[in-house]
Amino acid sequence: MAFEGSFSILKWNEEILKEKSEGIKTSHASIEQSYTGSMVGESTIEFLMSYQAPTSAKFTGFESFIGVINGLRGTVTFQHIGMFENGVASSEFASIDGSATGELAGKSITGNFKSGESGKAEYVIELNER
Repeated sequence: MAFEGSFSILKWNEEILKEKSEGIKTSHASIEQSYTGSMVGESTIEFLMSYQAPTSAKFTGFESFIGVINGLRGTVTFQHIGMFENGVASSEFASIDGSATGELAGKSITGNFKSGESGKAEYVIELNER
């Protein structure tokens, strides 16, 4: 069963690690987010981003969430694989085995998000037993 909601970016700190010509660069972003909907809570994320142009990037990273997912309280770490194209970010993510605590322990959580405007994004997740 799929669950939905949105998150807002509270803080975004991006640092260029290596830069080539014409917007081609590698960067590290530290992000803080707040969730509403089926996920209620906050998270911190560390992304490594590879820009192929100023408006195009691939990214990967880890997100640490603390809060409630579909009524179950706990923490979980997600691994993301995503892209940024023409102002829209999207990612597929999944919980890392053994990372969930509390009532989320023993659950497998997968999902995706797509960003909208003003630092908000819509997500869809699935919660299953391991």
